[in-house]
Amino acid sequence: PLSKKVVDGTKTRKVKTNHLLRVEDHDFTMRPAFAGPAIPVGVDVQVESLDSISEVDMDFTMTLYLRHYWKDERLSFPSSTNKSMTFDGRLVKKIWVPDVFFVHSKRSFIHDTTTDNIMIRVYPDGQVLYSLRVTVTAACNMDFSRFPLDSQTCTLELESYAYTDEDLMLYWKSGDESLSTDDKISLSQFLIQKFHTTSRLAFYSSTGSDSCPWSISALQNHKCWYNRLYINFTLRRHIFFFLLQTYFPATLMVMLSWVSFWIDRRAVPARVSLGITTVLTMSTIITGVNASMPRVSYIKAVDIYLWVSFVFVFLSVLEYAAVNYLTTVKDGKERKLREKAREQALSCTCGMSHARTMMLDGTYSEADANSLAGYTRTPVASAAEEPPEKQERMVVHLSLDNESMGTKKKGLRGLRIIQNTHAIDTYSRMIFPGAYIFFNLIYWAVYW
Repeated sequence: PLSKKVVDGTKTRKVKTNHLLRVEDHDFTMRPAFAGPAIPVGVDVQVESLDSISEVDMDFTMTLYLRHYWKDERLSFPSSTNKSMTFDGRLVKKIWVPDVFFVHSKRSFIHDTTTDNIMIRVYPDGQVLYSLRVTVTAACNMDFSRFPLDSQTCTLELESYAYTDEDLMLYWKSGDESLSTDDKISLSQFLIQKFHTTSRLAFYSSTGSDSCPWSISALQNHKCWYNRLYINFTLRRHIFFFLLQTYFPATLMVMLSWVSFWIDRRAVPARVSLGITTVLTMSTIITGVNASMPRVSYIKAVDIYLWVSFVFVFLSVLEYAAVNYLTTVKDGKERKLREKAREQALSCTCGMSHARTMMLDGTYSEADANSLAGYTRTPVASAAEEPPEKQERMVVHLSLDNESMGTKKKGLRGLRIIQNTHAIDTYSRMIFPGAYIFFNLIYWAVYW
């Protein structure tokens, strides 16, 4: 008949979960096989994302699916199809679950959007799968001695908080295959080289010796051991970012400081301002790099490069200070020579008929005076009677002793490099770039 009533299967009265699993019939505050052998708890992990690596705080943040496998015969149930039953997080509060925690964890939480990300699957024979989605921030001991050309190995450690190895045996369920990762995991500054798992016993690792269930053997050995699982991953830092932000700017500042070697030594404002600008820029680069790093007490690779570059820039400023000082000294000596020659021209009179003469103006150098050997001094018309503008231009007859002039030339030749400030700039144009290139070759050969 058309009016036949259709039975709604969802309204059929079924057995409650509590009755099917007999949750109320057992005390789940105790572990399975209590007072018996250690219960084996297998673990596997799927890493969903590696969210961040912080050099300043020396930690990392990871989101993962943590799954536990064990057998609790108290949860076995009759089933004709041998199919499992799946429950959400509300059953966790009613049954026993392993008390695994993250060692050296700073912050961690179970995701609860839109509901607690917890799943429990129970099989008819009492096998249990307990899975949860966790985000954990854990400490990572980093070594920055080779920063930013470094590799870091961080570890996430799992361990039972209360149960020692005599009560709970924590192990990787499938060995090396117990850890799986998403192929899309990537970091901006690091290349993830590999993930791998290890395990070992940890001595007094969680709650200390006072919590150990002392047995006769434990009292004899005074040891309390816990099973600990390790998720290890190795990261290698991308260098290209630091090449653009640190190494290239520092190198350009050093090269810019060399420009002053081609600027005239008397252009004091140009050379001083260029030197100060490069020094301040190098200081800013060094400060910016250290601001994003922890205050470690050892020298990093980037510190060596930046401080050596800073020394090169600073030496270029000192080089001009030396050039400017020697130029001032030289100008003072030439001024004294001109004044002495002027006094001799006004006061000396000699009457040699075959004396050779030459014209000297007030701007002759010491080299010009040296070239006057063999000339004799003859009287000149009274310089006081000449107009002031012509007093600097006089006919001077010099008669210098050849032996004394030879000695003087030899002394001047020995001081030529020191007094010739152009030679200092010339040598600096070759020494500074050569030394910096040599430093770079050694630096990159050692740290690359």
